[in-house]
Formats: sequence, structure tokens, C-alpha cells
Amino acid sequence: MIEKIMLIEDKFNEIAERLTHSEIINDTQQYTSLMKEYSSLEPIVEKFREYKKADADLKEAEELLSSGDNDAELKEMLQAQYSESKSAIESLTKELTILLLPKDPNDEKNIIVEIRGGAGGDEAALFANSLYRMYTLYAASKGWDTEIVNRNETELGGYKEISFMIEGKGAYSRLKYESGVHRVQRVPETESQGRIHTSTVTVAVLPEAEDVELEINDKDLKIDVFRSSGAGGQHINKTSSAIRITHLPTGMVVECQDERSQYKNKDKAMKVLRSRLLEIEQAKHDDKIASERRSQVGTGDRSERIRTYNFPENRVSDHRIGLTLYKLESILNGNLDELIDALATADRAKKLAEQNSD
Repeated sequence: MIEKIMLIEDKFNEIAERLTHSEIINDTQQYTSLMKEYSSLEPIVEKFREYKKADADLKEAEELLSSGDNDAELKEMLQAQYSESKSAIESLTKELTILLLPKDPNDEKNIIVEIRGGAGGDEAALFANSLYRMYTLYAASKGWDTEIVNRNETELGGYKEISFMIEGKGAYSRLKYESGVHRVQRVPETESQGRIHTSTVTVAVLPEAEDVELEINDKDLKIDVFRSSGAGGQHINKTSSAIRITHLPTGMVVECQDERSQYKNKDKAMKVLRSRLLEIEQAKHDDKIASERRSQVGTGDRSERIRTYNFPENRVSDHRIGLTLYKLESILNGNLDELIDALATADRAKKLAEQNSD
């Protein structure tokens, strides 16, 4: 591992030196590319420099202790330095091992989130709205921007479906664990006998595809223009600005009617289509991921779920890692870091186990 990190440090120093050259500074594309690589290597190199200092301190303490001609006070100080350095090396070795795990190439990307009501009718649609609010509040806490792509509202203020973009550094790395079926258990306001109802909502988190990653032929697209519509007369547009794009080879349909501009709606719809198609392409090359998009979110059946939100017990349980938190209101108010950190830690542990078994 150390030899591998030494090569990374050499590469880092080489990039740092190249970034000072005027021809690189004046070439925006090359400079941006090098800075991206520099930033990705920097955490490993910084941690390795901490490791090297701890290693040097350990060797110094060992050498002085082995000389044998130290007074009691100095010997005690050297033994403390030895223990502290040894502990630091063990801790830094673990951190470096994690930093060397293969990175998800999508981690730094913006995302498109699609939320759909599953089993449970109006209750599911209302909870879809709650999840949309939860994710937008979380995004705001991170300083990320959100923008609605498309929504299909119900009379009670829920969403049969809503899709929106989140733009911000590391958005995918944090929210990729949210894909799947979310189950809610609560007493609906319309329930006169106080019975708890169970409903489900599906969430898909797609990394935004860049233009260079996927080429879409114009002849493969059927584009329809229509008037926007909304529940109870909301968001109705008098002009035909809403866009429906059908990708003929796959039959995939994307709609966007949230903007008053036809051009903006088309641009948003193309972003969603591109991201969905890229996900399918990536799935074909990954044996662990089913090639169909529904594998990510399940069918919406009550028996499938990654997480349960139980209102009577103020409980949120993530079934993938066996974590239960009794702070439902806080989580629905966008305080997701405790959940996400636990999922990210479990993901790293799994990858480490797989790496060690190879």
C-alpha cells in the first residue's frame, strides 16, 4: 500500500508543478482537468504526509529508547511519544486504506431525483410531497440548488410523481443511497377509526449525464408540444409550452411542463432523458445492477422497502443496515446526515471486505 501511495504522491507533486506553467494556466480546459485530478489526489497525499511524520516520530522514539542512557523523565516522555505515534500510524493506515478504495465516478455529479407514489393512493401521494420537501431542505442545508423538472399534483396537495434536479458538489455521493422503496406508516387525517395505514413511495436518484457521455440521435426522438396542466387549475399555461419527448428505440417518455418557456422545458426534459439512458447503458456493463430501470426503485409493492417512516412511534428504520432512529420529524425536516453517514460507512466496510477477499 505504501509503495502505491508513494507513486500517487509523485504524481501529485508533478501535477502541482505543471499547474505553475503559464501554458497550462492559459489553457482553461487543461488547467481545469489537472485541477480536478489534483483535488482528487490531495486528501490521500495530505493523509500520507501525516503518516510519514508519525512514522518518523516513532522511529526517533525507538532509537532514543534503545540507546539506554536516558533519565527517568526523558524515558517516560519518549515512551509516550512512541505509544502516541504507534496509535496514530494504526489510525492513519485505516484512513489511507479507505481513501484508496475505488471512487464512484458519479460521486461529484449533479443529480435528478424522481419520486413517485406507489401503493396507497392519496396517502402515498402526500408522502411523496413529504419526501420532496425532505430532500429540498437537505439540499438547502448543503448550499445546493434545486429545480423542478416535472410534477403531477393531486387535489389534496400530494404528488403522483415529481422529478427535480439538485445541483451541487457531491450531490450524488450523498443521496445515491436514497434510491428504492420508502414505506410510511401513519393514521391518515381521513381515517375516522384511527387505524394505521401503510403506503409506499419510490425514489430514483440518477447522476446527471454530461453531453460527452452519451450521444442521442435527433431522428430517434419524437417531440410533442402541449399545454401545461395542474391539479385544481394550478400552474396552467395558456400557451403550448409543455414538452413530451419520446425516445423511439427504447419507448422511454419524459415530460416537462414546469417552465413557461418551451425551450427551457425541452432542455430540462433532455437532461432527464440523457440521465435515464446513461443509467441503462451503465447497467449493461455492471453485473450487479439489473439492466432495467425499475430494478433501482422496485415495484412499489408494500413488501419491498429500504426504509420505513413510522409516525406513531416517531421512528425511521433503514432496513439495509438495521439502523433505527427515533427522530422522524427531524429527518423529514431535512436532517439526513446521520442516516447518510451510516449508509456510507456500511458501504465502505462492504467494499473493504470485498477488497480483502480478492
